[in-house]
Amino acid sequence: MKTTKKLTVSALFIAMFITVLGVTAGFSFGAVQVRVANALYALSYVYPFLVVPTGLAVVLSNLIFGGLGLPDIVGGFIVATVTTSLMVLIKKLNLPKILVVVPTLVIPALGVPLWLSPILGIPYWALVISIGLGHIVPAILGYILVKAVEKMNI
Repeated sequence: MKTTKKLTVSALFIAMFITVLGVTAGFSFGAVQVRVANALYALSYVYPFLVVPTGLAVVLSNLIFGGLGLPDIVGGFIVATVTTSLMVLIKKLNLPKILVVVPTLVIPALGVPLWLSPILGIPYWALVISIGLGHIVPAILGYILVKAVEKMNI
């Protein structure tokens, strides 16, 4: 894919992520969150160049929708880029595609509580469980999205 097309796809991806997060903002933030937009993380399995744009999408969405300040902005960028980098690694290692659900479940569940726990005053492991449970739906949707995009060959 040419650079111009990658930039265009990246911009559209960021806009789509922010839009989905905006529509679902009511249940996408806080101790109990179901971030449907995080299903889009899985697209980096198909389009590895989306690793950094995904991190930027998280930064922008936290700025726009009022995440929990600098820890949420920096931490969100790190969690998103690590999660999507693992998607790319799964593909490079030719591992079963279903494994794309694992980073979407595990990385936010273990990472986000690192800053949410002290900010919200909720125990780390309680947040790990809560955020992990909230990422079951996005993880499954991400896998379905990857299968659909690959089938459409876009």
